[in-house]
Amino acid sequence: MVTNKTSTHTNALIAESSPYLLQHAHNPVNWFPWSDASLGKAKEENKLIIVSIGYAACHWCHVMEHESFEDTDVADVMNLHYVSIKVDREERPDIDQVYMDAIHLMGQQGGWPLNIVALPDGRPVFGGTYFRKGDWLRVLEFFAKLYADKPHEMVTRAGEITAGLQPRPVGDLPQTGPVQLDDLHDAVQSWLHHIDFERGGSSGAPKFPMPNGYRFLLHYHHLTGHEMALEAVHVTLDHMAMGGIYDQVGGGFARYSTDAEWFAPHFEKMLYDNAQLVSLYAEAWQVTGNERYKQVVEETLAFVERELDQEEGGFFSSLDADSEGHEGRFYVWTADAFKAALGEEADAAMQVFHVRDTGNWEDNHNILYLEELMPVSTEQMQKWKEKLLQARSTCERPGLDDKVLASWNALMINGFLDAYQALGEERYLNRGLKCARFIRTQMMQDGKLFRNYKNGKATIPGFLDDYALVIEAWLNLFQVTGDATWLEEADLLTGHVERSFADDSSPMFFYTSAEDTPLITRSREISDNVIPASNSVMARNLYVIGQLTENQQRVDRSAAMLESVKPMVLKHPIYHSNWAILMAWLAAGTSEVVATGPEAVARIRAMMRTYHPDVLYAGATSESNLPIFQNRFVKQETWMYVCRNRVCGLPVRTVEEAENELGIRN
Repeated sequence: MVTNKTSTHTNALIAESSPYLLQHAHNPVNWFPWSDASLGKAKEENKLIIVSIGYAACHWCHVMEHESFEDTDVADVMNLHYVSIKVDREERPDIDQVYMDAIHLMGQQGGWPLNIVALPDGRPVFGGTYFRKGDWLRVLEFFAKLYADKPHEMVTRAGEITAGLQPRPVGDLPQTGPVQLDDLHDAVQSWLHHIDFERGGSSGAPKFPMPNGYRFLLHYHHLTGHEMALEAVHVTLDHMAMGGIYDQVGGGFARYSTDAEWFAPHFEKMLYDNAQLVSLYAEAWQVTGNERYKQVVEETLAFVERELDQEEGGFFSSLDADSEGHEGRFYVWTADAFKAALGEEADAAMQVFHVRDTGNWEDNHNILYLEELMPVSTEQMQKWKEKLLQARSTCERPGLDDKVLASWNALMINGFLDAYQALGEERYLNRGLKCARFIRTQMMQDGKLFRNYKNGKATIPGFLDDYALVIEAWLNLFQVTGDATWLEEADLLTGHVERSFADDSSPMFFYTSAEDTPLITRSREISDNVIPASNSVMARNLYVIGQLTENQQRVDRSAAMLESVKPMVLKHPIYHSNWAILMAWLAAGTSEVVATGPEAVARIRAMMRTYHPDVLYAGATSESNLPIFQNRFVKQETWMYVCRNRVCGLPVRTVEEAENELGIRN
């Protein structure tokens, strides 16, 4: 018998704030949140643990909940034999990392929902992702019987898996000498062999936007003039902007495309994807001047402000894929609904968006997509979109995950700053500043970060990605605004990371703080995924803050971090693209543009309108104690200094002169 989601059952998740956990608060399964109390209960009762990990916008998490966790037969078995723990992977990525690594050790492909069978002490024995009801029942009954009859077998297996999860040395890889830009050439060539130059993205399906990878290729083209690197960016951004993965009506990108053509997306919209794609399209617009890229930036930011805006200044996490009980229903159109929205203009718009009377997707529905970047005038397209958006506003909306996460909000700050630098729109800078001030006032205490915020409370201590990405945002804010407070706070947060996250066996940092309650292992995040690895972000931060504050020790640590992973970067640049950007910095060098005087910040911002990925900026309108500004002030005059490798040219007065000097020194 399958129960409906009603208040007939209420479990311990009812007291949580995570939308994902609250979705399961009325399951007949006696779910508990991850806590010392729930782990203690398993030990006290000598019961196996089910650790079930997902997130609010996860379609297959919803499917498994409906099929299994709302089913009283399944719940009876889980409640009798197990202590069942639900985890929101977005709130507790540390737990997710440990058990995802365990799945990989078991030889399985990871994903969500992630379901683990563990001993009472939390050590994993078995795991998988989505299970049908019958398969899940067989798993539950098999391990319950095995633990009753042969517990030693499970203990042995758990010991083997846990041993494999312990951190491996990073610094014992073969040393390869100083970083050279030529080292990257073969790596880039190998990477480009995997690009689909017809449709963009990596060859095959599914296709995931990997923004940081294409930002590296833009950077590499800037340094070397490599045309195929730029073409890979072009073809990918063009086809994503035309495809169904992009919300042609409301702006913003879905999580990924299920096919090789960017046509049919997995419809959830994540803050972290859209934040980074704004940065990518903004930089691509600076490089190419492609007006469609500018539109994508503007439309995506409009989506974020319209649908993910948190009134205190932050941004919510995601929108679900499902509404009205169907995946994507909010975003797809029947021909009749499309015609009703546009009236007499519908026939022309149907041709542009490829809407068919019988549908181009499932159940007579249409996914809107384009075959040209600019098929009609901007004015005409805008009129259609406004009418379609108005019609869509009357539909049942997808579920909103309304928690605020520090790391994802930092990415969004960077998105607004990158849009401001490219487009010069003051409102983008102001919105980024508003979010930063929200983090500063609501998600920081005594110099430490919290990861989450909801219902007026921040409850989970920050992890390395929270610190790394907030530090990155603060460093960018200093460069854009000239407000040294952001640099000073970045310096303090960096010091906390160096003290509390350090790995004494390598130059890397652990994902969790030494102050956190320990898990069965302490993981390190090395490889870049859709969000760059926290260690690669910290390595770049150390380089930037080291240069801006003239702290060579931090620059040296950044180089040591890169050296320890250099062979992996060169072998698999796709999965180490943020490291590759640091490699380019260290190989080719970076420049610093320092401006002092009444117009210093204005002139820095003018220079930022041009794409300079290898330039660090520092501007001050009044005397400053920072070493980078020492002996560079002339009363009531604005001067600009262009430096490279700690060697500076003669000061100049204008942006044009500084640009010329920068070209000479590069």
